[in-house]
Amino acid sequence: MKIASFVRGLAVALTAAAFAVLPGAARADGGFITLTIYKAGWIIGGSGGSGVLNFHGRAYPLSTGGLDWGLVFGGSRTVLRGRVSNIWRPSDVEGVYGAAGAGLAVGRGVRGIVLTNQKGAVLELSGEQIGLLANVDLSGLAITIR
Repeated sequence: MKIASFVRGLAVALTAAAFAVLPGAARADGGFITLTIYKAGWIIGGSGGSGVLNFHGRAYPLSTGGLDWGLVFGGSRTVLRGRVSNIWRPSDVEGVYGAAGAGLAVGRGVRGIVLTNQKGAVLELSGEQIGLLANVDLSGLAITIR
C-alpha cells in the first residue's frame, strides 16, 4: 500500500516537472491589434481593409480580405481594436479566421468578436461599426502582414 502511494506521488511529481520544463501555450506572447474593415454585399459579400499589429515594441502593417456567405445587404466600415494572444512571432497572426454572425447596423453601432486562426492566435476585438448593413452569414477573414 505504501509503495503504491509512493509510486503515485512520484508519477505526479514527474508529470508536474515535465510540464514546467516543456514550452506551452501559457508562455506564448501577445500584442495589440487595430483593424479597419470595409464590408459590402448583396447575398454574397466581401470585405477588405488594413490594420496594424503592435508586438514587442514594433508595428507591423496588416492587410485583410474576406468573403461572407448568407444574407448580406448593404455596406459598413468597422474599426476594431483589441488584444492578440497565443503568438510566438508576428507571422502567427497571419491566417484565416472564421465566424458565424448576425447583425444590423444603421448608422453607428458597437461590435465585438473573438476569432481564432489555424495557428492558435486569438483575437479579442471590439469597436465601432458605421453604415447600413443587415447580415446573417458565415464569414471568412484572411489577415496577412504587408
